[in-house]
Amino acid sequence: MSHTKLTALRRQIDADTLPLGVFNDPDLFALEQERIFARSWCFLGHASEIPEPGDFVVRYIAQDGFIVVRDDDNTIRVLLNACRHRGRQLCRAERGRTSTFVCPYHGWVYRRDGALHAAPHADDLFGAGRFDVSTRGLVSAPQVAVWRDWIFACLDPAAPALQDYLGDAVWYLDFYTNKTPGGLAVHGSPQRWVIEADWKLGADNFIGDGYHTAVTHGSTVRAGILPAQTGDFLLDGVQVVMDHFGVGMARQDPLFNSLAYPPPMIESLRAALSDDQQAMLDRGVSLPTHATLFPNLSFLNAPGAHAPDQPPAPYLTLRTWRPLGPGRTEVWSWLLIERDAPDAFRAASHRAYTLSFGPSGTLEQDDAENWSTISSAARGTFGRQLALDYAMGQNHLEPIADWPGPGAAYPLDYTEFAQRAFWRRWIDMLEQAV
Repeated sequence: MSHTKLTALRRQIDADTLPLGVFNDPDLFALEQERIFARSWCFLGHASEIPEPGDFVVRYIAQDGFIVVRDDDNTIRVLLNACRHRGRQLCRAERGRTSTFVCPYHGWVYRRDGALHAAPHADDLFGAGRFDVSTRGLVSAPQVAVWRDWIFACLDPAAPALQDYLGDAVWYLDFYTNKTPGGLAVHGSPQRWVIEADWKLGADNFIGDGYHTAVTHGSTVRAGILPAQTGDFLLDGVQVVMDHFGVGMARQDPLFNSLAYPPPMIESLRAALSDDQQAMLDRGVSLPTHATLFPNLSFLNAPGAHAPDQPPAPYLTLRTWRPLGPGRTEVWSWLLIERDAPDAFRAASHRAYTLSFGPSGTLEQDDAENWSTISSAARGTFGRQLALDYAMGQNHLEPIADWPGPGAAYPLDYTEFAQRAFWRRWIDMLEQAV
């Protein structure tokens, strides 16, 4: 992509607009792989998915496939899913348990830590004693880190450490992870589906678009899937903005203050929080609901219907928007439930998630329909030039002066401060040459 085109994009983003064409552009897609996904910390899964040595799952950073495996020392490894001999994909199974990885092409055998164990006829083919297995192991991701059982990898060896990358976002992530002493575990396997929509639309939506909820998801309120509220949901909430993270919270409401979590779980959460974090809850906002960590890890903590004549149940989903091509995304969605939650809570949370944000969930289908039509329009020669309006809140909202947490907090979730920050981070990275 030319420097001139990036400069024009920068100019539009700085003016709080965005050309529709960014949601279906082959040149941008190629540049994103090189300058965003190859340089950012990317979420790959949760340690509860591979609890025992030899357990593995196959995961992706954009187009690169990796084997995420727990080795004999209980270390989590992230290994490129390609044999060192001819690059043949080693694992075709998406998950399992194994003592070794054997290449189906020529039979090279790798241990669980990625070290090469043996190759058929090595002495005959390379000369006796000349085949050095120590230099032919599987290639590891340059950086791997686990934060509270969340597994991340980064393909840039010079990138800041994960803890530095997360930064002050951890202050808000505490609300997702610390509800009980047992912590979170993945419920079942992550669900995957493909949508004809650009990956940035999902990240943009979850980082700040509370505005769509009352309209796009209005039918789910009428159907009883989303609990009914007085007024517009999230209108009087709070949106918190950082350069790499945005999070929204609902307004004061008896239900949404706790997102339908039972009182003992909220009491347990409060015991784990700092005084400042408790002060945030005492301001009359809910637990953090929707959020995105740049580039493509999104969160949603919300209540949903799970059975007739029953109060809503809370669910927590983590999802990544894996770019498959211009205007094409594979959605990965994890349901996480507290390890020490009662069975009845787990069943209700699972059903509430499935009905709302599972692959055929009502809210999920609403969002996918929006995003796919946007990506389709972005293909047009004339339509791709349309300047989208990203100016909400810019000229009349000021940050809350006494907000107890990090970041700039605005007294409305129907605004686009977090989305503007997302796009500025996006163009910043695209402009950084290798």
